[in-house]
Amino acid sequence: MDQDKNALIAKKQSPVLPSGTGSGLPPQLAARVEFYPENKRRPVNKTLYKNEYFQLTYNTRGNSMDISSRGDIVYSAIPYDTARNYIQRAAIQYLLHPEEARKYIESHKATLEKYLGLSILQVANKKVDKDSLEVKQAYNAIFQNPLLEIQILGRLLQHDETGPLSANLAGKFLFSENVKTGISEYLAEYLNFVIQLTQFFPVMTDGRNIQLLEAEQSAPLLIDNGLTFESDIKPALDLLPQEVNQRIAGSLVAGDQLMPLRSKPLLRSEYGKELSEVRKNYVAHSVHPDELGQYFENVHSTGNANLVNVVSDIHALDGELPITNTNFNILAGDVSNSRVVNEEIRGLYVIGGHELLDVLPDNSDQADKEWDKWRPFFNYEWFKELRTNTDEFWYLLPVGDHEFYEVVEDELASRFPKMNVLNNRSLVHDGIRYIGLTIPVVLVQRKKAQQQFILRMLKELLAEDQEIPTVIVSHAPLFNELSMLLPDSDAYNKEYTCSEPEIEQLFEDYNIIGVIHGHHHIPASSRRYKYTEFVGKRLFVVCSIYSRINTGLDLMSVINPE
Repeated sequence: MDQDKNALIAKKQSPVLPSGTGSGLPPQLAARVEFYPENKRRPVNKTLYKNEYFQLTYNTRGNSMDISSRGDIVYSAIPYDTARNYIQRAAIQYLLHPEEARKYIESHKATLEKYLGLSILQVANKKVDKDSLEVKQAYNAIFQNPLLEIQILGRLLQHDETGPLSANLAGKFLFSENVKTGISEYLAEYLNFVIQLTQFFPVMTDGRNIQLLEAEQSAPLLIDNGLTFESDIKPALDLLPQEVNQRIAGSLVAGDQLMPLRSKPLLRSEYGKELSEVRKNYVAHSVHPDELGQYFENVHSTGNANLVNVVSDIHALDGELPITNTNFNILAGDVSNSRVVNEEIRGLYVIGGHELLDVLPDNSDQADKEWDKWRPFFNYEWFKELRTNTDEFWYLLPVGDHEFYEVVEDELASRFPKMNVLNNRSLVHDGIRYIGLTIPVVLVQRKKAQQQFILRMLKELLAEDQEIPTVIVSHAPLFNELSMLLPDSDAYNKEYTCSEPEIEQLFEDYNIIGVIHGHHHIPASSRRYKYTEFVGKRLFVVCSIYSRINTGLDLMSVINPE
């Protein structure tokens, strides 16, 4: 991937923890609380700065800051529009690197031509090819309107990270339809707020995370390519519409790239009823990204030079592994949905849930010899469900020391001959011991049995060596305390905590430095790792999910951040 693209993609996305102790505010923020009377009745989320539409708040429980809208402003009139964080990230990158932003968009021209053609079909019910006048005009319109250009950049970041988009493409990609969505007005107010905020406060933001800029803070700076008071944003401001620039800079800026703006953004207080009706009658006409993926080329490099490359949840659909790394790889499960074979990649591999389906014979005739190795499991209910490929069988799976997983291990080892399939085994690489535990799914209802299994395996694999640095790798996380999944996620279950004191004791007694998991499909732009306290020790937690713009995280940068 070239430097222009790298400038747009944050390499380290982590939860941001300003310095401070306990639930109190950092000293440099404490005085701000007195400015806002509502803080007296808010024990957790304290207002630090706000304007008419946005606010900066500090969470005293999580010691974290957040920029959020104040509720009345509408981000998008498009129902179920999930790109807000991507577009806010794009806004920051546009301010910092306007030329690179345009190059990133231009590198996706073939992708945009497909989206624009589908958008025209949705609006005009007319099929057009990529060389048509309509597509050319729609493509050129992107670069005539900076606020639309930022949106397109955000949509492409989303496309590259989560897969092709399909619903309401016209509102997302066509200028004529986009002006009805209110997104440009939202963007204008967001830009206004973050620029004023970073000039007023010693903070850095990447459009999603925000962190204090204090030399004495104990937490390292974990945001790359962030906006601060030192950022040179004049080149980008000169490109923005005059209306936006006037609000931001307070002066007229010459230029002819104007985009019509409402005098104010869409507000729920004024358009709430209309928005409700639109969303009530909304027809998504969407297609699953997996079905669309084959129609879009990958413009990013598939390779990286990470010394210890961590990635999971690749779910390869075309029989090929979409990453290239000649060093040591950690594949944390759910690698293939298409019987991938790769004889070159080396490192370690732990079993995920989708491996259990992927290793089964393609031949549906269960009397065939191919099924012989699986025959001992035919009478198990969970295996019957597995063979029918239903989505409801996962909770029935046996805990990870079942003999079934040994057959899965053998099958994966034959497909990836240079990988060490760690089915409850360990290996040492460059002085670090890796313990691979087979935890394909989260078994909340059988938490006791699962944690007894974890305890038994850790006792056996940790053995007598208490000093060697050790990393535990599993597909599903061990438990909530060592998971990247946030409590506000729909997948979060508050019952999935560590309730086995002996496991905690092992973490105290041995030199366990961190854990790696996958399973939850946490976008790389959200975060890929964090540092956390567990049994009085500082550990790292890594969850590096594959996307076109994330072929893996270099674990060495987490273990040795300096």
